[in-house]
Amino acid sequence: MNLSYWEYKTWLSNVDFTVVGSGIVGLNCALALREKYPHARILILEKGILPQGASTKNAGFACYGSVSEIVSDLRSHTDQEVFELVKMRWEGIALLRGMLGDEALGYQQHGGNEIFAKSNTEQYENCLKRRAEVNKLLHPIFGQSVFEEQKNVFAFSNIKKHYITNRLEGQIDTGRMMRALLEKASRMGIVILNSVSLKKYEALSDEVDLHTDQFDFKTNKLFIATNGFAPQILKEDIRPARAQVLITKPLPDLHIKGTFHMEEGFYYFRNIDNRILIGGGRNLDFEGETTSEFGLTDIIQNKLESLLKDVILPGGNVVIERRWSGIMGVGPQKRPILKRLNDHVFCGIRLGGMGIAIGSFVGKSLAEFEDQ
Repeated sequence: MNLSYWEYKTWLSNVDFTVVGSGIVGLNCALALREKYPHARILILEKGILPQGASTKNAGFACYGSVSEIVSDLRSHTDQEVFELVKMRWEGIALLRGMLGDEALGYQQHGGNEIFAKSNTEQYENCLKRRAEVNKLLHPIFGQSVFEEQKNVFAFSNIKKHYITNRLEGQIDTGRMMRALLEKASRMGIVILNSVSLKKYEALSDEVDLHTDQFDFKTNKLFIATNGFAPQILKEDIRPARAQVLITKPLPDLHIKGTFHMEEGFYYFRNIDNRILIGGGRNLDFEGETTSEFGLTDIIQNKLESLLKDVILPGGNVVIERRWSGIMGVGPQKRPILKRLNDHVFCGIRLGGMGIAIGSFVGKSLAEFEDQ
């Protein structure tokens, strides 16, 4: 793009802080920088027309991890690491609620329930066996034992007779959350340029030279918050992970309320606006879903529809209204990568599918690198 003098002077000169990514992490980073530096010039670059990745495409779970997911994490993480992960999620959701308010988020706390297929006896019994252990580990965070057995009150089919429920889990309206964050950023004088992709950067002695697909410019400090798209810019221990989702048309007299997990969190569903939203299935094709390309596949969409019609709403007249996908950032460890890359460049990435829970925390922590 051949920029005019006015364009460059108004938007791209004397930039103090540039944040790449206008998702949950990027917006929280920019807002935290604004609090510390009321007169700084803060710019956000966003590759999409709306925030890309997962921030506007997730399922809206304000969750801390189901029992089977936590038990699985305990196989690859220490007890203390799992404790810190859940604590980060708990504090992150509290930070998000405190900053925007429950009304702006559309926050509702109907509890989160893990359900188990009838054939999944081994995992079900193992989770029941280890429930007390998990409750004890996490008690200092919640101040109570949060995981309890509950009967199948929503009449799901082909599952065990009891759920394992976390009564403190909630749900939000993802669109309302992101709109509130974007509006707050705008009110605070943070400039967001959409449809601009960072291609590469060069850290100089006292600034950073940025090369985008539209123009080049310089910034004093650069904060990379692109999560699943980070491998396109950085060489860190992170890979993209696509998540596929579908939602039904409104269902009359829908009685289901809450968030629901299956198979270590690889499947999840919830109620929203008298509809059922269901997503997941990445475990059916890890290789194919390790991609930063948006898209849908028959193997996963068919599985989601099968769960919807055979488990969640058996015998119901269900019509799918919309399907989509989002791009997460995952890795061998679930702890996010918060890192100073050099004196002028920092990153906050690898949210592991827990963007709502930890995005605010990671964004605020990323901004704090600036003055360390």
